[in-house]
Amino acid sequence: MKFLVDECVGPKVALWLRQNNYDVFSIFDDMRGATDNVVLKKASQENRILITSDKDFGDMIFNQKEQYHGVVLLRLLDQTTPNKIKVLEWLFEHHYKDLTRNFVVVTEKTVRIIQRRLER
Repeated sequence: MKFLVDECVGPKVALWLRQNNYDVFSIFDDMRGATDNVVLKKASQENRILITSDKDFGDMIFNQKEQYHGVVLLRLLDQTTPNKIKVLEWLFEHHYKDLTRNFVVVTEKTVRIIQRRLER
């Protein structure tokens, strides 16, 4: 599975993913300051699951109907890197198969999986 880690999530999360043998592109490391449109387009074109804390991606996907391969929206009270990693570890252990083609909203206590509707 391939991931694109948004700038707001941070480089340490991207490093953790790499250390766990995932294919990762880090906006913080490689495209700092990129607009949300550029970030989402890159993730979609490269079949990467976007990991972000930015709620604007929900608007882009659900209201503007932008294409995406998968999104993990972290809605955490504790925004520290260790907590982000802890939540992602749990998510991967319990919902790994649900990440592709879905919009997944994660808190410390809940996971909401919004399945992508098939286009007709």
